[in-house]
Amino acid sequence: MAEVGILIVDNDVTSQRALKNILDSEGWRVRIVQQDSQALAELATGNWSLAIVNAALAGARSPLFPVLKVLNQTDMPAPEASGEVPRKGFRALFLVPAGAGPQLQPLLEQEGLPYSIQPYHLHDFLEKISELLVEAGAIEQPIRSMGGFAVKKKRREIRSREGRRGSMFASREDYQMTEEEMVEFERQEEEDRKKRVKALKDREHL
Repeated sequence: MAEVGILIVDNDVTSQRALKNILDSEGWRVRIVQQDSQALAELATGNWSLAIVNAALAGARSPLFPVLKVLNQTDMPAPEASGEVPRKGFRALFLVPAGAGPQLQPLLEQEGLPYSIQPYHLHDFLEKISELLVEAGAIEQPIRSMGGFAVKKKRREIRSREGRRGSMFASREDYQMTEEEMVEFERQEEEDRKKRVKALKDREHL
């Protein structure tokens, strides 16, 4: 499984800080660049599983846009006779600033490129990142609890950590799970733990 490396291409300092705080909570390797020329140099290394890109910075006229488009649409060959669906070795997620949707959204949809329009819900945003990393082959399955961030943090703690910017993520009461959802989550976690223990014991007896 490939290492999870995420490249942030954004010249907004507040957005940079918020994104890095969230992604760092997973222990992923994160790098921030502010110019398309820097992003092109980083992409050429092949060290990144996902790029999170300010769509206003990397619009259709930017030399970065066609590169991201091609990389985003290139599939990794599946192992021979494995029956697996080919996975993408890289994915790009475009962040559309508030108010820029009418100009940027049609282009991204036409090209079939993933995007999120600000402000967006934190939990939904993390889920989208998780799904894109699965498509890139960087992780094996979607993460239900991103480092516990979407489950254990209260909204005021999230806002404090992200500088109380209030413009990047929409306000939403269900950043935390309900009591019933938490019980179900813990039940599933316990089942997963038991399965891992059993699998480990089975390997030890081989």
